[in-house]
Amino acid sequence: MRRLLPVCCALCCLAPAYAFANPSFTGPVTMRDGVALATDVYLPEGPGPFPVLVARTPYDKAGGQGIGDGLRDAGVVTVVQDTRGRFASQGVDCLFQCDGEDGFDTLAWVAAQPWCNGRVVTWGGSALGIVQYMAAVHAPPALDAMWVEVATPTVYQHAFFQNGAFRQSMMEGWLAGQHSDFFLDTLAEHPLDDGTWDSVQTADRYDQVIVPGVHYGGWYDIFNQGTIDAFVGYQHHGGPGAKGKQKLVMGPWTHALNTTQAGELTYPSNAAGVPGGTDTMLVTWLAHYLGFELSSAAVDAIPTVQYYVMGDVKDPSAPGNTWRSADDWPIPAAPVRMHLHPGGMLDESCPTVNDARTSYLYDPAFPSPTKGGANLLIPAGPVDQTIVENRSDVIVFSSAVLTKPMEITGRIRASLWVETDAVDTDINVRLTDVYPDGRSMLVLDGVQRLGYRNGSGSLEPVPIGQPIPVTVDLWSTSIILAAGHKLRVSITSSNAPRFWPNPNDGSTYRNTKSPTKANVSILHDQQHPSYVELPDPNRPDTDITVCDPHDAGAEASTDGSVTHDAPHAEDGAIETGVDASVDAPLLEDALDTKEGGSSSAATAEGDGGCGCRTKTGSSATPWLALAWLFLSVVNMRKYSRKHVFRQANPHVQS
Repeated sequence: MRRLLPVCCALCCLAPAYAFANPSFTGPVTMRDGVALATDVYLPEGPGPFPVLVARTPYDKAGGQGIGDGLRDAGVVTVVQDTRGRFASQGVDCLFQCDGEDGFDTLAWVAAQPWCNGRVVTWGGSALGIVQYMAAVHAPPALDAMWVEVATPTVYQHAFFQNGAFRQSMMEGWLAGQHSDFFLDTLAEHPLDDGTWDSVQTADRYDQVIVPGVHYGGWYDIFNQGTIDAFVGYQHHGGPGAKGKQKLVMGPWTHALNTTQAGELTYPSNAAGVPGGTDTMLVTWLAHYLGFELSSAAVDAIPTVQYYVMGDVKDPSAPGNTWRSADDWPIPAAPVRMHLHPGGMLDESCPTVNDARTSYLYDPAFPSPTKGGANLLIPAGPVDQTIVENRSDVIVFSSAVLTKPMEITGRIRASLWVETDAVDTDINVRLTDVYPDGRSMLVLDGVQRLGYRNGSGSLEPVPIGQPIPVTVDLWSTSIILAAGHKLRVSITSSNAPRFWPNPNDGSTYRNTKSPTKANVSILHDQQHPSYVELPDPNRPDTDITVCDPHDAGAEASTDGSVTHDAPHAEDGAIETGVDASVDAPLLEDALDTKEGGSSSAATAEGDGGCGCRTKTGSSATPWLALAWLFLSVVNMRKYSRKHVFRQANPHVQS
């Protein structure tokens, strides 16, 4: 694999001058309901059959020319499809609700083509990754492997209504950029997980997934927890072919991967990709599953989990800013509880006073502003929170100056006792790393709408004037706070425009009735201990302080997955579209296909079983094919990010 790197670098340097050719043909692929999806197919020369890479996109299939043209010279078919209602495809944009069935039907059509040798891999990130997750739970028998970046298998919870709070900036901006903002009406009509969103909530169907996958994400990404949930769900609960065959990568990135810059922090050069190179990892993965170099040992040698432990970016002697590997996620860690105390103190010790509380007045007309975080279309990542923390409607709790490093690796939850005079409000919690110079750099933030405190299937009024226990999920991270730093937690009831400001009147997005101010108190006394739970892998799990059996914390799972409260319909047999001409099998049939060895097409005379042919019909050079893949992937990724930005910001010239 080392010999690929110089070739890839040379190809990337040539990229600006490279003129991509048109696809071999563009044709409609008809779905089971008769809707035709426009699909570009880039065929290599020669009789075939060939391995196939599939990407389904809402960002215009024309952007696949780079990957398609590079791979056709290497003996790989590339299939790039406009998703339903997008660009040249028929139908109405369904915002992922139909991508499970559409993805299945598309893969069935691919498998039935004479140019397909039976090896099919899907690839893509963000929306191109979500569509993979939607299709995977339908167990498409044609699929061999997935490479998914910065995506989520649970769209309602992670993209639409995060713990009941509408992700306003992301959804309004992204849908406007897609010219699909009509879908905001549907979101306004169905703010609850009422069955409308079953098709995009796939956590209850992990056992239907039957293929290996790479899940590649960032600590500051909009789908941070979705990437981890997918890995944990597939790795531990997947079906045969998926269980135990997943890979996870988490770096110090926003939605833009493999960079050293995140928000207002610049990480060392090693943050730009996994050890050994992300490109090399991708080549190894595709070399095996596309059939160039059938080496399970090479794939197995990729660590199951690779994660970046962040640290002080200004002090090269400080711990952190390094990659680690693990056999599973989460890694063993003590759930250390840092309790809230009067006077804005944060400490492991238990509260010793009675009737202690810290209060603020929240006015939805003047919400606390968003400063960084897991955002898509507004500034993202670690940003100094000082200006937010100085507001009167934000309460702050800080630890003493650390005398030794403190590691936090895993999922963070704040368990709080809350009292308010409103029928509903939000609780927003920010976790920050306070540098010696006073900057309070955001690590994570989370939200919980109180009306959704018992699950997203119902909106329940808050008992006015009564303390209630609330758990706020901040998602996951890995960071070492250096000696001389402080740990800080800030609490308020808004984070706009990241989340739609709660009007406090029990109404939902676009259905506001009578916005009102809310007096909110966070209790932190002997009877109501409030705390943030921080996983510390350097301490035994028995080394924690538990103050009261009636505290706000529940017996929460630490497996990295999300428990969803709404039931989902089970999938039965699935019929393909008329153009696919293949009867969709049940899961058992799909497994038989996967375990039955290579197809006859894959062992056709002259291709050595890998399906990689030159235009003369002989086997292509695998390293050259995969070198072109590097160039193709870089072009595809750049195009997707640029297109999203340009669609959401039409006034910006780029």
